[in-house]
Amino acid sequence: MSRFQSLVSTKWLFECISNSNASSKLRILDSTFHLPKANRDAYGEFKQKHIPGAQFFSITDCCDHSSEYEHMLPKPQDFAKYVGDLGINNDTHVIVYDASDGYGFFSAQRAWWMFHVFGHEQVSVLNGGFKKWCEDGYATSNIIEKVKKDTFIPKFREELVKSFEDIERNLNEKSFQVIDARGSDRFNGTGPEPRPGIKPGHIPSAKNIPYGTVVDKTAGTLKSPEELKEMFVSSGIDLEQPLVASCGSGVSACVLSFAAFQLGKTVPVYDGAWVEWYLRSTPEQRANCPEDTV
Repeated sequence: MSRFQSLVSTKWLFECISNSNASSKLRILDSTFHLPKANRDAYGEFKQKHIPGAQFFSITDCCDHSSEYEHMLPKPQDFAKYVGDLGINNDTHVIVYDASDGYGFFSAQRAWWMFHVFGHEQVSVLNGGFKKWCEDGYATSNIIEKVKKDTFIPKFREELVKSFEDIERNLNEKSFQVIDARGSDRFNGTGPEPRPGIKPGHIPSAKNIPYGTVVDKTAGTLKSPEELKEMFVSSGIDLEQPLVASCGSGVSACVLSFAAFQLGKTVPVYDGAWVEWYLRSTPEQRANCPEDTV
């Protein structure tokens, strides 16, 4: 991934929106996604209130609908049509944000990663998300503007995506480290998974860094590079060695990939994540899984 400006402030975005020349080159996307147990309607909330000019990017619509797993990456041509319908071409600067309770560090990074996977590096995450935008006193809107469809040409980057087979081989080869972005209770097998039929636990030898750890709770923004480095290192991660991010279903893993990106490191994501791993692996390939230890 290139070192394109990947993180922008609410002030920066406000100034761009206020500048007609700058705003014409932007496409703002609300990529809010809520876990099933939240019982919230992301698109319904978007229709009520969003950053002026924003379009809605649904990771549950822009996905591989033929897969048995949730919001897996779509085919390149399907991604191209989806974002083209949102008025995005290969020269568009895309700004992604979400309205999660975690200061916009949850599903926005999934959208950021997806654009990178399909070869679009001109994409930035709004630091602090919609929550900080509102806290900073900037205007919101309930008007969904019509946009002119455009043409986006995808360039799939397979090196940014890991499969079940990649992770399985790595159990023996140990060619990369695995970090898991789920909460520690789910990782350690002591708390429930949010999806029916899935038990908690983790991939053997994986390290746990809950995705919320990346946030400076006082400022409501991403931690500094120095703090992010300490976060990885204190969790037993060697930043000089290859690293792959995982989570429950491929969303919050992208938060850790994004955090590592701030340190100049490219971190692929295991798209199927724990849900796929749990359903396809053998008991010997799962650690701290309750049903495997009874």
